[in-house]
Amino acid sequence: MESVSMESPPHWVQLYPEYHNDNIIPLHYNYTGKLYNSKYKGRLQVNAIVFLVVCAFTVAENLVVLLAIWRNKKFHAPMYYLLGNLTLSDLLAGVAYAANIVLSGPSTLRLTPLQWFLREAGVFVTLAASVLSLFAIAVERHITMVRVRLYHGDKKRRMLLLVGATWVASFALGALPLLGWNCLGCLPECSTVLPLYSKHYVLFCIVVFLVILLSIVVLYARIYCMVKFNGQRLGRLYKGVPKTSKRYMSLLRTVTTVVGTFIACWLPLFLLLLLDVACQNQACGVLYKADYFLGLAMINSLLNPVIYTLTNKDLRRAIFRLLCCLLAVAPGAEGSRAKRFGLPVLEGSTSKSDHSSHQEGPNANLSVRNGAPAASEALVSKAAA
Repeated sequence: MESVSMESPPHWVQLYPEYHNDNIIPLHYNYTGKLYNSKYKGRLQVNAIVFLVVCAFTVAENLVVLLAIWRNKKFHAPMYYLLGNLTLSDLLAGVAYAANIVLSGPSTLRLTPLQWFLREAGVFVTLAASVLSLFAIAVERHITMVRVRLYHGDKKRRMLLLVGATWVASFALGALPLLGWNCLGCLPECSTVLPLYSKHYVLFCIVVFLVILLSIVVLYARIYCMVKFNGQRLGRLYKGVPKTSKRYMSLLRTVTTVVGTFIACWLPLFLLLLLDVACQNQACGVLYKADYFLGLAMINSLLNPVIYTLTNKDLRRAIFRLLCCLLAVAPGAEGSRAKRFGLPVLEGSTSKSDHSSHQEGPNANLSVRNGAPAASEALVSKAAA
């Protein structure tokens, strides 16, 4: 009698029945010690309500920016694609985190593993898209500094590729636990912060995001150095070149704000997850306070519109006009109200060369022909915009 050998099904197929097992969530949360937290025994706590308010502001703020971009044809140019993508990802991050909070607490224990993976994936994918959008913006600005003469079609294609790559990478990272890279059936490998995620997967994500963080820092540092070097070179070649030290300082403040805000919001969460990977089960009490660290990371999605849009004079004006329309304020009152609210203070890196900084091709080159000093100033504005 011949024996019939059958190949074992893939790991994710074997796990599929477990994804609908109602006992998995209580088992993992009890093993990691999270069930001792009062969060899972009552209604939404005060900190959860505060986080929901932050999410509401995040969604509203990014929605206003998206509407301003959509209503103005000027912002339909390729250079605004990445900004729109960042705004969209931050808006979705606010929605996903709000849904995560509503489905947390006692509701967590009523979820199946499949529902739990989808709940966490929603937050992970949108936050990953936000971080990768920041990285894509840094990459695009660096390319713009290196390749001054760009054709419009080439720029549009590159922007679309960057936007597409951002979301493909985000969904790929978020889908890995659902596809089998989890700790179902192996409790000692489970993360304490995310009890169904494998510590190896958590470590992998930390490494990926730390590489992105380091890359953003390096790219912006190179942008600043290139702009400063080109300005100094032109200053030596031409007498009477206007001093650009104020512009360099403005650019440095913008770069410091971008990188500093990102590090301040995300680094504590990265360090917490590293501790999660290193700690034995129920050995580190701070891991049960992970909601505060994740909430701090969400603050980055709240601050991104301020950093990336309100420092752009044209977009700031468009947002102000939109708010005036929404609040039924007469458009003629825009100038006086802008001064009253102190909006000109936000100009920072913008100046009279804003229009030139939005141009492509010959108008932005570093040629030593006519207008070289203006081109240097345009580069500073483009890098800081």
